[in-house]
Amino acid sequence: MLCADAIAALRYSRASIHITGGARPRPLPYLGMALWVGLFLGTLFPAAPTMDPAARPDHAIEAFPAEALVPVADERALHLVPPLRERSKKELWLAEKAHRPDVHVTDEQLRPPRTCRASKKPPARQPCAQAAERLAGPKPPVGARVQPLATLHNQWTRELMSFIPGQPYLHRFRVFLRDHFTNQATSVDPELADVLVSAALHFHAQRVDVVSGYRSPKYNLILRKKGHQVARESQHTQGNAVDFRIRGVPTEKLLGFVRSLRLGGVGFYPHAHFVHSDTGPIRYWQGS
Repeated sequence: MLCADAIAALRYSRASIHITGGARPRPLPYLGMALWVGLFLGTLFPAAPTMDPAARPDHAIEAFPAEALVPVADERALHLVPPLRERSKKELWLAEKAHRPDVHVTDEQLRPPRTCRASKKPPARQPCAQAAERLAGPKPPVGARVQPLATLHNQWTRELMSFIPGQPYLHRFRVFLRDHFTNQATSVDPELADVLVSAALHFHAQRVDVVSGYRSPKYNLILRKKGHQVARESQHTQGNAVDFRIRGVPTEKLLGFVRSLRLGGVGFYPHAHFVHSDTGPIRYWQGS
C-alpha cells in the first residue's frame, strides 16, 4: 500500500508539471528518493489481508469457544484473606477485659440491710450496734432541723456524704467508696458504715476523712508493682475494708477504739496517719 501511494504521488507531481507547461520535466531527486523509501517500507511492513467475518472457517471459531463470565470477587476470594498475625498486648488485654466477670451489683441486691455480727461484738460495749440503731431510727419531722450523725469526706474524689437518721444510705455509700482509679463500684459491707459512724459519735466529730474504700483488682495490682504495702488478696478488693482518719484525733486513740469493736482486721499506719478496718478475720498489724 505504501508503494502504491508513492507511485501515485510521483505521477501526480509529473502531471502537475505537464499542465503548467514548459520544457520536458525531469524527475526531481527527492521524488525518486521517496519512491525508493516507499518500496523499502512496503517490503518491511506488508499490509495485513482483510477477511470477511462471514467467510471465516468453522474450525477457527471452535478453537476458542466462549466461556461464561466469572465474578471477580470469586477469583480474588483467596487473595483477600488477610494473613494471620500475632495479637498485640493491648488486643490481648481488651479480649481479657471483655471476658472479665462483672463485679457490679444492682440496687435490689443491696436493699436488704445487714446488722453487726453478734458473734464478734463485745458483751460490754456495742457502739457498732448503737450506730446501726441510730442510722435506722425514725426520720426527723418535717420542718425540723436535720443534724447528720456523721459526714464522710473522700480525699480522692473530694465528695461528701452525710448519714441522716432514717434515710437509706447503702446505695450512696457504695458509690461513695468506689474505686477512684477505674470508677468502679461494688457491694460493700454495711458494717463499715457502722464503724465510721460509731467512731464519729465516740469522738464527737462531724467529719471523717476516708483514705481508701473499694479497690479494684487492677488498681491493687498496680499498687503492688509500684512497691506499696498492699496485700495480694486485700479486703479492699472485696469491698470489706476502709481506711480512714478523724481530724483532731490522734491515730493511736483511733486505733484503740477500732480494736475495741472486734469486728475484723485492724491495721495501724502511723506515718500515713490513718487506721485500716475490715470485716474479715480478726488480726492486727502495723504498716508505715
